[in-house]
Amino acid sequence: MRETVDRFATPDGTRLRVGDAGEDGRDGRPTLVLVHGWSQDLRTWDRVVDDLRRTGITSRIVRYDHRGHGGSDAAAEGTATIGTAADDLAALIRDRIPDGPLVLAGHSMGGMTLMALAERHPELVAERVVGVAFVATASDDMDRLDLGLSGRRGRLVARGEQVLVPLTARLGHRAPAGEIGDVGRAGGARPRARATALAGVVRALVFGRHPRRADVLSVAEQALAAHPPSVAAFRMSIAEHRRRSFLTALRGTPTVVLVGDHDRLCPQRHARAIAEALPDARIVLLPGAGHMINLERADEVAAHVAGLLAAPAVPTPVPTPAPTAVITEEDPARGEPVDA
Repeated sequence: MRETVDRFATPDGTRLRVGDAGEDGRDGRPTLVLVHGWSQDLRTWDRVVDDLRRTGITSRIVRYDHRGHGGSDAAAEGTATIGTAADDLAALIRDRIPDGPLVLAGHSMGGMTLMALAERHPELVAERVVGVAFVATASDDMDRLDLGLSGRRGRLVARGEQVLVPLTARLGHRAPAGEIGDVGRAGGARPRARATALAGVVRALVFGRHPRRADVLSVAEQALAAHPPSVAAFRMSIAEHRRRSFLTALRGTPTVVLVGDHDRLCPQRHARAIAEALPDARIVLLPGAGHMINLERADEVAAHVAGLLAAPAVPTPVPTPAPTAVITEEDPARGEPVDA
């Protein structure tokens, strides 16, 4: 299914790269909107989109690059914030998807953007959103990154980041943005060489057990395509992100919270905090997976998103919150869920 790629101009004139494919929602089917994470771009969803199409999902899928990421314009000073990202998303929806139900899926900072959308555009969420997938994300408590290390080692990591983030703002030029669907393909000799140099660090930070080399290189290439000052400013906004209270706007909306048990950036405690605010949400724990579960376990992420697309278009409010369902899924090679 061919995906068209063009640019959308936000109200302040920032141009965002947008990918759009599939059948529109005129028959009442939801449109799926995919929102990527910090330092990545819309390519982070390539494997999920491929799996959805492979299983026969023909729904319209819209994905885009945040300002300062991928093929979008750099963020103007003061605009590289999660709040602005939510405003960009609202403007994109109103312009490109003016009517019909929506299913939203956000990875990492993308999930935080969905929470800010509930904060800043509650009427849009209430009227249009019929399903949400929070993928490896957090509702608050992201000001101190310790990579899951305790004691002195964790404090050293946190202090190191406080030094490195400002330095990031002064790094070199962006690499060219890659094409949609090119997970693991070279974006030119120089970007691939730089990505290879970063591969070891990327693998250690954001992947779990046995990642594909193509996925590791893709994550590195996407990071190199981001605008360094924008990335640094967005990281500061992530540190200030506290939006758990706004999750109540999603109560009664089918919601799934996916997390890998090897996620060092947004570990399980963040998923459980989201579920505490949304008692009818399901937590899905993916053993062996790290932060990039939309690449590492794309088939399972796609299956849960497909379930949201198949749900009734009008969510039924839950009068009495049920206990949060925690599902642990086995490695895809072994096939069967456990602890259902």
